[in-house]
Amino acid sequence: MKLLYDVKSIRGGYVAFAGDKGGYITGEGMISNGIVSFDKINFVQQLDHNLLSVSQICDKQFSVHFDANGCYVLKPGFKIPKEWILLSALRINDLYVLDMSQAITTSAQATCFVSKATEKDSISWHRRMGHIHLRKMNHLVSNELVNGVPLKNFHLQDVCVSCQKGKQTKKKHPTKKINTVAIPLERLHMDLFGPVKHKSIRNDQYCLVITDDYSRFSWVAFMAHKSETFGIIKNLIIQIENLYKLKVRRIRSDNGTEFKNHAMAEFCTSKGILHEFSAAYTPQQNGVAERKNRTLIETVRTILVESQLPIPFWTEAVASACYTLNRVLTVKRHNKTCYELLHRRKPDLSYLEPFGAPCTMIDPNGKFGAKVIEGYFLGYATPNLRVWNLETKRVEEWSEVRVQRHTLPVKCPGQPWMFEYDDFFNSINVEAVEESAAARMFFESDNATVSPVVRPILVNQEPSSVNNNTLDNEDFHDAADLNESSEDDEFLDADQEAPTTAVHRAVNEPNVQRTVHEPFGGKFVYVRSFNKRTNMNKKFRSIS
Repeated sequence: MKLLYDVKSIRGGYVAFAGDKGGYITGEGMISNGIVSFDKINFVQQLDHNLLSVSQICDKQFSVHFDANGCYVLKPGFKIPKEWILLSALRINDLYVLDMSQAITTSAQATCFVSKATEKDSISWHRRMGHIHLRKMNHLVSNELVNGVPLKNFHLQDVCVSCQKGKQTKKKHPTKKINTVAIPLERLHMDLFGPVKHKSIRNDQYCLVITDDYSRFSWVAFMAHKSETFGIIKNLIIQIENLYKLKVRRIRSDNGTEFKNHAMAEFCTSKGILHEFSAAYTPQQNGVAERKNRTLIETVRTILVESQLPIPFWTEAVASACYTLNRVLTVKRHNKTCYELLHRRKPDLSYLEPFGAPCTMIDPNGKFGAKVIEGYFLGYATPNLRVWNLETKRVEEWSEVRVQRHTLPVKCPGQPWMFEYDDFFNSINVEAVEESAAARMFFESDNATVSPVVRPILVNQEPSSVNNNTLDNEDFHDAADLNESSEDDEFLDADQEAPTTAVHRAVNEPNVQRTVHEPFGGKFVYVRSFNKRTNMNKKFRSIS
């Protein structure tokens, strides 16, 4: 301010500096060194340095010259000889613009003044150099690693389409740094895998996995056909909303027809649920469900190989693995298990048992014979346990079960396809693990003994032409599907949960026939019978 004289206050415009700083013009005056004077000098209080405009100096008929040592203001009338001029820039308003596309030089020494190549030259040299990256082109010429290229800096305004056709790859899917889901059931992730190579003991080929985004608690359901997906999802959503007193707000899935259909759209609209779909060929957008599928299948492979049970028991292994993982996996951001985040209490692991371990159940009719029935532990149906009964050859739910936790499994007789675990799990597109390592993962104890119990014998099983093998010679029934669960407090304290993590399919296809067997002594047994004339399933209760 002290350099100016004849200063007068004005209310000028706003001047922006580098970054987000700036200031207003508050004064105007003159400046002089006694020989040269300039008027209409604006004053900005926030500006720390004094600046002079070259264009305004030239407006006073002076000339300005720059060299390596400084800047010089020359007297009016000074002219530069034309033979000295290598490049020239025309003045546009208060700027001097050098148009390199029209710049003509008469000497090779002028190449040092050229900073950027034209768009046309950049494209030409990009093609001549074999479509290498622009960064590599500039590295070669700026470091003088090649000869014959007169330009020093290449630039392209847009991408090279030919390079994209030959080199384009998928971008890394960004990690979600902030989780916007604050309560359970706010968003459910769901995915379906299958059909698997071999059917289960109940002719299931597909598995539906539904995972809560907040707690990462999962439910699994099995089905023979994809068309059953909507009914299972609808019933499960209604059930968990009623159970946990929370509302499902959003669901996310891929674009499969089992999820994207008219019935699903109507249901979501009626419930006010937003259905989010991942983009085609982008499973990362449904990564929670995809990763849960992988975790489940890896665990199932391990426990099924270890148990040496036949492949048709894969659904029981999935249900057992899901039940266990819900109680042992933790969510990092909360440092709590999936079960605790959803049920608001810590899980009890004291009753967990190894899948496929030999077990015994008290025989209610064993007054003069054996007091127990032998079987194999398959999973949980709180408060009961799911077992394979060696006498009835079916899956049942029992309360009085004793599992031989430390008994080493023995491979049962059967057709080779029943134990081709790698081939089966490869059909689900998940990498396999070594059977020997998985089979003895949990049996390194010195006290482990060989089980004298023989595995279920499955004979006369020939693989079908479509690789969907079922155990036709065995009479498989799932009588536990219709058992009434006890509501006693002693069971609820152990681990109350409804619905269970495995939502078992109710068989209602017309070609499936259920038969009534003799009841167990002293127990309630429910079986299902299909009536072809009335097209209805009936329940029967037998009491000894």
